[in-house]
Amino acid sequence: MPKKIAIIDGHPDPDEKRLCHALADAYADSATSAGHAVRRITLAKTEIPFLRTRADWETGTPSPAIRDCQEIVGWADHLVIIYPLWLGSMPALVKAFFEQVFRPGFAIRVGSRAGWPGLLTGKSARIVVTMGMPAWVYRWYFLAHSLKSLERNILRFSGIKPVREILIGMVEAGGAPKWIEKLHALGRAGA
Repeated sequence: MPKKIAIIDGHPDPDEKRLCHALADAYADSATSAGHAVRRITLAKTEIPFLRTRADWETGTPSPAIRDCQEIVGWADHLVIIYPLWLGSMPALVKAFFEQVFRPGFAIRVGSRAGWPGLLTGKSARIVVTMGMPAWVYRWYFLAHSLKSLERNILRFSGIKPVREILIGMVEAGGAPKWIEKLHALGRAGA
């Protein structure tokens, strides 16, 4: 059954040679060829301001770019989130994206019904994280702490489940063709 898929390409560098962009392209191309509807958010090309106050987060008016991102996320059945690991976590631009887009009233309940589950129930997600270190080191030594925070504190709290992940380590050592083929397969399956 065809899905509506939003791909969030979270590499802050717009250089098209980045592996994250190639992974997003591979997923999008195969998903589209398989009959899925695909819309993309490329954070390197999206104006995402940083939030500075609680009031702005709770009651501020999202910019037109953020409203466009919310429309895409709201439309999708499945989110594919791709980003590089920087300093042990997602890049600041990716965090700013989630702070701006997953606001109260859009992703999180407010008022007397505040809390979990959030407003994005019925959606699933796939997170793909690239890194220079071996993926097992990030998962077992560092306990994949930032990935777990994204899964539990943002996506699942907003009602998104299941959330699956792929960790791609040692990106400078090669292996890109294998991972690009893996994203092609996931795109065809809409997974």
